[in-house]
Amino acid sequence: MHIKESRSRKAFMVFDYVLMVAITLICIYPFLYVVFASFSDPAELMKFNGALLSPRGFTLAGYQEVFKKKDIISGYSNTILITVTGTVINIVMTALGAYFLSRRDVVLKVPVMIFIMITMYISGGMIPSYLNIRSLGLYQSYWALILPGAVSTMNLIIMRTAFQSIPESLEEAAILDGASHMTILFRIILPLSKATVAVLVLYYALGHWNDWFGPMIYLQGTPEKYPLQLILRNMLIDNQNINSASGGTDQFLLFEVIKYVVIVISTVPMLIFYPFVQKYFEKGVMIGGVKG
Repeated sequence: MHIKESRSRKAFMVFDYVLMVAITLICIYPFLYVVFASFSDPAELMKFNGALLSPRGFTLAGYQEVFKKKDIISGYSNTILITVTGTVINIVMTALGAYFLSRRDVVLKVPVMIFIMITMYISGGMIPSYLNIRSLGLYQSYWALILPGAVSTMNLIIMRTAFQSIPESLEEAAILDGASHMTILFRIILPLSKATVAVLVLYYALGHWNDWFGPMIYLQGTPEKYPLQLILRNMLIDNQNINSASGGTDQFLLFEVIKYVVIVISTVPMLIFYPFVQKYFEKGVMIGGVKG
């Protein structure tokens, strides 16, 4: 039976759709502005005022200038290596810790959890961390960027909560069949928690992809190991210094476009990756927040 909607209901739905479209455009426009600006002629872009809805004087000069640097390709490969290796280690270590903390019969589980949670509020500081990395022989190594942050306390809590939501009867049945803890974790628990795992993969991958401060500290003297973000940062600083010293108008205008090009180059890969885990995002976060 079809129920006729009232005028107030229809008016509300129209207002709701218009509001959602407006909010979507507000969220999308800054990124579109950056993309359009990156393909714009520097002189035309600087003279233009108002909403940028298309490239002004389409040109690839900014991209050509950026990709003249051979370091960009090596930076991409280094970043992919760090991101993939680091994320795999993050997920494995977080899963092991979450499995331990989600079991009901674990001895000293509460003190261990308290000790872990303290790290969310207290850290050793940058100088002690640097000295610790040097003393462990990790300086100028990719491991200096991966091992110290192998487990995030917040992500550990999210995964632990997801594991706790899985019925214990599945684990008990597996134990009766002779399954070990590793078999239970990797063959039963993790497959049933794939939504949460997908969300944490995104969290960890974004952290590794966007990191430039760690490489700047721990990879000094090894430019061949620099990740993309650090290379782009150094490129911006170098161009700014050159433009300030030379005072050339053309170089200054090109530098303004290069800033937008750098944002696009560093952002697009993660935007391509995000849709593959987006369908798990809401479910994974909700599962991780049901129980405390």
